[in-house]
Amino acid sequence: MTNTRKLAIVAVLSALSFLLMLYEIPLITEFLKLDFSIIPILLALVVLDFKSSMAVLLIRSALKLALNNHGIGTLIGLPMNILAVTVFVSAFALLWKKRKSLSDYVKASLVATLGLTVTMIVLNVIYAVPLFARFANFDINKTYGLSKYLLTMIVPFNLLEGVIWAVVFWLIYTLLQPVLKRYEK
Repeated sequence: MTNTRKLAIVAVLSALSFLLMLYEIPLITEFLKLDFSIIPILLALVVLDFKSSMAVLLIRSALKLALNNHGIGTLIGLPMNILAVTVFVSAFALLWKKRKSLSDYVKASLVATLGLTVTMIVLNVIYAVPLFARFANFDINKTYGLSKYLLTMIVPFNLLEGVIWAVVFWLIYTLLQPVLKRYEK
């Protein structure tokens, strides 16, 4: 595949990922929202490589910051999203990309979902909760209690999000199989 074609695929998948990021579905609370912007990132992993999937992630994130910034929520949430998606995609790159069997997909999905959940717990404790308290005047410790917030909102949301992402991507990957065969590395 030529570099020009690879760049075009990255650009198209980045734009698609950005558009999918605009449509969010609230789960559990109004501020924990599911989006499907990861699907084009995973498609970049399948069609191209890990480096290209990370390029799609970073371009999508830059577009979000430039064109659809919602202030402090975006400034705190976007870096967390980048790290969480990186962990999720890395599991697929390591456990499924080389041997695309269903059992490897299930293993990658489990590891990715658990990795996503652990990453978000850690990021909430050391990054998001303190920053929201300081800059957005929203103290989760006072409002919910940190343990309750993590166990009743963050853990279930990220487990559910990981499962939904894995199932939706598998369905899309299966449906697009005839087209993807022409592009896959």
